[in-house]
Amino acid sequence: MEAILEPANLIIAFGSIGAFLTIVAFGLPLLSNDNLQSRLKVVAKRREQLSLEQRRKGNPKNSSLRQQVGRGYVTYLVDKLKLINPADSRALSNTLAQAGLRGVGPLYTYSFFRFVAPILFALLTGLYLFLAADVSFDASMKLVIAFGAAVIGFYLPQVLLRNRIQNRQQALTKSFPDALDLMVICVEAGLSMEAAFHRVAEELQDSGPELAEELGLTTAELAFLPNRRQALYNLAERTGLPSMKSLVTSLGQAEKYGTPVSVALRVLAQEQRDDRMSKAEQKAGALPAQLTVPMIAFFLPVLFIVLLGPAIIKTMNTI
Repeated sequence: MEAILEPANLIIAFGSIGAFLTIVAFGLPLLSNDNLQSRLKVVAKRREQLSLEQRRKGNPKNSSLRQQVGRGYVTYLVDKLKLINPADSRALSNTLAQAGLRGVGPLYTYSFFRFVAPILFALLTGLYLFLAADVSFDASMKLVIAFGAAVIGFYLPQVLLRNRIQNRQQALTKSFPDALDLMVICVEAGLSMEAAFHRVAEELQDSGPELAEELGLTTAELAFLPNRRQALYNLAERTGLPSMKSLVTSLGQAEKYGTPVSVALRVLAQEQRDDRMSKAEQKAGALPAQLTVPMIAFFLPVLFIVLLGPAIIKTMNTI
């Protein structure tokens, strides 16, 4: 406690907390992408990108990733150190798209932080242990702790990205059955696939913004891409959900073999409802086993006190 209450350590602690709160205050408005205007900007940007790609096919130009994102410090460092492997950039872009991070900018930013985070964590930990903190560790132990901080910094961007992907996929899964029901209604009303996607995206702006954004992007790709199946395949890649892959497969088979789209969507909607019910039954079946430990730890002691407490008190008063 004496080491913690020293003025130098208190200044470092409060300064670190203040810097963290400042970063959070400036970063939260940038990370909040659930409002309507941001989603409309994403769809409009995707339309412009697809239109530009179609124009470039007639007049190809030498365009690189650096020209697309500009000549910033992050871009220069990533290109200089060759942190992005061209063979893995496609897979990494798809992974970032599953988290809602699209374009070349997030690719450069993620690669930059994967390179900088281990160095930064190790450097800050080493400076704190060797200069600021008054600890009784020897130099080798301090180096081991700094190396552990570097390992944490190396895996931290991956963990954060995986966590964001899981949260986004959970939100997509939650609103997917409702979207299928709405899509069945739109198709049976006589709307085309593009019009149905556009209508469902409008209806899900408030209840399912993530899925509405994905359907809006698919609508833009269906309008610009020459291959409609490629647009549907991109939807499955951006989400990474088995249910979305089933939807893409059903729509592709319906378009290929000429079967009614409404029938395929109705069958898929019924499968999703059955899968939803089976998952609910699994959770209900696992509930008694999960409640065993809380009952033993909390309920049974109270029950014994209530049942045996009066008898013990009466016996003690009698004695």
